[in-house]
Amino acid sequence: MGYHRAGFDVTGVDIRPQPHYPFAFHQADALAFLEERGAEFDAIHASPPCQAFTQMSARWRGKGGPTDDHVNLLTPTRGLLATFSQPWIIENVQGAKHHMQATVTLHGGMFGLGVHRPRLFESNVLLLAPPGRRTVFPIGVYGTHPDGRTTWRYRNNGNMKGKSLIRAAKSIEEAREVMGIDWMDWSEIKEAIPPAYTEYLGAQIIRYVGATEAAS
Repeated sequence: MGYHRAGFDVTGVDIRPQPHYPFAFHQADALAFLEERGAEFDAIHASPPCQAFTQMSARWRGKGGPTDDHVNLLTPTRGLLATFSQPWIIENVQGAKHHMQATVTLHGGMFGLGVHRPRLFESNVLLLAPPGRRTVFPIGVYGTHPDGRTTWRYRNNGNMKGKSLIRAAKSIEEAREVMGIDWMDWSEIKEAIPPAYTEYLGAQIIRYVGATEAAS
């Protein structure tokens, strides 16, 4: 939705059905689709599954449980994107910072949203981040259902150490409000990033595409 708002015609690809997806959609293996048809598009955005890198599952990794079954699709996606000349962006969680070369980190406070939801973005073109303060009392959009539970999370971002209080969304309506999304159900929105992020980056990419076309 963010790229649509920025001015792109959007085509989505996912290996699973996405009945609420509001644009053209292909149910397919994303890497296979990218390899076969990626050259047809002016720009490419990839969001490989993040479960292998999330902070919530970090303490269970390496212990032989279900967490260790999460496949790292970030690395092969980056490798494939590197073969394309058109602008591309790849997104993932902060836990993936050692597996990518992120140029921009965006969070909800930069866009006045009620979530923190920091995400890393790597691109083959220069991207800039907006100024903005972190959301003071962010609402969490995660878990099996919106139960409103309160949790403590420890933080250490290089400037601040301590812990912060985060309350999970009480309802799907609250989750939609703080994320800036009004068309997803809970299973979809808990995996999503706010459209404000990709609208902001998409505006930069579409200017780049326009400038490149004008120069040629």
